[in-house]
Amino acid sequence: MSGALLTALLLTVSNSFMTLAWYGHLKFPNRALWIVVMASWGIAFFEYWFAVPANRIGYASGLNLAQLKVMQEAITLIVFGAFMVWVMGERLKWNHVAAAVCLVAAVGFVFLDKLRPA
Repeated sequence: MSGALLTALLLTVSNSFMTLAWYGHLKFPNRALWIVVMASWGIAFFEYWFAVPANRIGYASGLNLAQLKVMQEAITLIVFGAFMVWVMGERLKWNHVAAAVCLVAAVGFVFLDKLRPA
């Protein structure tokens, strides 16, 4: 498996944990704030076990910082979109899709130098 693909997979798992940590508590509006903060913190702990290796593997395999960051942001929004629909029960709208297309374009732009020889 390539370093970039492994990085993307690990970032997907990482972002799944982080999305749950940041937004999952909204399903429990009557819980005390300190409880949801502690629960979110506990979930975020596991996010780091995937994010840190993902970035190390990606960087070691030749991805630069801009490529790592844009990849992470694009994955974040894909994971967030799925979470928004399947966990929170909200609908995706046309402007959400348009924003996703713009992010996919950003990923393409940041990886252009990988496609063309220097």
